Amino acid sequence: MRLSQLFTKTSKTVPADEQAINAKLLIQAGFIHKEMAGVYAYLPLGLKVLDNIKQIVREEMNAIGGQEVMMTVLQPRELFEKTDRWDDKKVDNWFKTKLDNGSELGLGFTHEEPIVNTLSSYVNSYKDLPIFVYQIQTKFRNEKRAKSGLLRGREFIMKDMYSLARTPAEHDELYERAATAYTKVYDRLGIGDITYRTAADGGVFTKKFSDEFQTLSPLGEDTIYLDEAKRLAINNEIYTDANLVKLGLDKSKLVEKRAVEVGNIFPLETKYTNALGVYYTDKNGQQQPIIMGCYGIGISRLMGVLAEHFADNKGLVWPKNIAPAQIYLIGIGDVVKDTTGLYEKLQQQGIEVLYDDRDVHPGQKFADSELMGIPYRVTLSEKTLSQNKVELTNRSSGEIKLLTADELVARL
Repeated sequence: MRLSQLFTKTSKTVPADEQAINAKLLIQAGFIHKEMAGVYAYLPLGLKVLDNIKQIVREEMNAIGGQEVMMTVLQPRELFEKTDRWDDKKVDNWFKTKLDNGSELGLGFTHEEPIVNTLSSYVNSYKDLPIFVYQIQTKFRNEKRAKSGLLRGREFIMKDMYSLARTPAEHDELYERAATAYTKVYDRLGIGDITYRTAADGGVFTKKFSDEFQTLSPLGEDTIYLDEAKRLAINNEIYTDANLVKLGLDKSKLVEKRAVEVGNIFPLETKYTNALGVYYTDKNGQQQPIIMGCYGIGISRLMGVLAEHFADNKGLVWPKNIAPAQIYLIGIGDVVKDTTGLYEKLQQQGIEVLYDDRDVHPGQKFADSELMGIPYRVTLSEKTLSQNKVELTNRSSGEIKLLTADELVARL
């Protein structure tokens, strides 16, 4: 966490084809590296941000009984033929490849089939249900137009969870439990106040609505109609008078907004379990269908949304629980020994510190601290040390305080 040892550097330039604020700032701050359109590498500081988002999602999925797994990226053709999802005419965003023997494989874009196939080895009785199982994994989708930085990519990080239930009522309870967990995730990420549960099309899987979680953003690709009092919205794709009645929404109270989808939950009913021949035996020994739900959150997309939302004209402004470090530490003048000592003291207290020990002008250090968006900057100088103090600057509010080292540790 010493900048002199970090191989990445900040930059004043970004790829000419990048238009999105999130991509520009994350590239300039040295958090990500663009490999090609829709494909980004996560560098040390960017990976820390990504891992912090993952951990919040993981904790909330675990809190509702989710069990984490890691499924394979390579997926067999045969499974998807059984559910009629292999043909490019049915699903047109597959990446596919072949083994040397000619067998075709898909690169995972979703995992309903493999999850059901795996669980078929363990689910037989009503006693084996209900189940929540999830993973956080790289997904691949052959987007026709990858754009908006991390918001729409061809390779991205996703949390996908699946529920298996015995009855419609049990499924509904699991579904609402997941919806509540999603709300907690967005609250913890600092975007709960601008993220709304939004009714959307159920597609080929169900006659019911699916639920999207839409975050208001001028970059958003979706148009939603929002009841701000009820905190409920409807996607433009199903915006009809009949659906408004079903949802209990008053057309006169709806406002049109642009938004970006940061999650979705979907009733799958019995499409996949029936197609793959997976059932359970009830108390009377009778075979019964298993009802499924799926629940997705784009982890890397969330990173892009947060970078867009928490930013100003100087750079990123990460929330404390997302940032790659809590402190950006700077020494000005002949204070190397004292600055290094404070760096070690903060680390001993479990406080993550990004120590700018480079031999560069103080102005560059201040500019980089603001570009990287670390929540607090701590500055030591001969002037502050003459008062036995350090200067603490809040990146978000700009508030400056003079504190002793002990007061600083206690405050953090």
